[in-house]
Amino acid sequence: MRKNNQYYARRIHRFLGVFIGIQFFFWTLSGLYFSWTDIDEIHGDHFHRDHMMHMTATDLVEPSTLDSTLEISSLELRFVLHQPYYWVNGKTLYNAQTGIIKPEITEEEAKEIAQVYIKGDYGIESAEYLTETGNHHEFRGKPLPVWAVKYDHPEKLIAYIDAKSGSFQSIRHRSWRWFDFLWMFHTMDYAGRDDFNNLLLRAFSLFGLLTIGSGFTLYFMTIPKKRKHKN
Repeated sequence: MRKNNQYYARRIHRFLGVFIGIQFFFWTLSGLYFSWTDIDEIHGDHFHRDHMMHMTATDLVEPSTLDSTLEISSLELRFVLHQPYYWVNGKTLYNAQTGIIKPEITEEEAKEIAQVYIKGDYGIESAEYLTETGNHHEFRGKPLPVWAVKYDHPEKLIAYIDAKSGSFQSIRHRSWRWFDFLWMFHTMDYAGRDDFNNLLLRAFSLFGLLTIGSGFTLYFMTIPKKRKHKN
């Protein structure tokens, strides 16, 4: 009976080890990468210039005069290429000195804005206007449309500029993309990469506990028992 129990314990432990071993490898590999990298560098802080794009805000029109039919729920004074604008209801730019609605940010304006916030004298390769992104896109889950300003840089540097508000959104580069790729394996969210509460991750976590439990069980089952010697 004791041998049969050990046999089944070994089989269960071996099966679980093979079944989740590959995922354990990716958990360990991604964990090592996360612990050995500087999160500020991953965020692209070494490419980003802290800059306040502003000028003296004078001769501003009253927000109430922008549009008689406009119901304002939120209003923010912001600067686009050093010019003051009212960002109204999180969707429309009004020139704060003339009251005129500003159309979407143009390609040239997006490039100029990106140059203000990016450190270094890097040449711009192109700018792409994005109206949609997939679940695995590096700009997923953020406001659209957006301009993706691509630089001539070994790290494939891209700056994202909001096409409606003209605000600088984020920086993406090669190290961030490696981080994002390994994050997908770490969270086991192969559909969208960001869900840390998905069913697959929960299942493999339980299987991991079962593997550990079967290993301890097998260990205690195989400890040689001391023979009692009769005098």
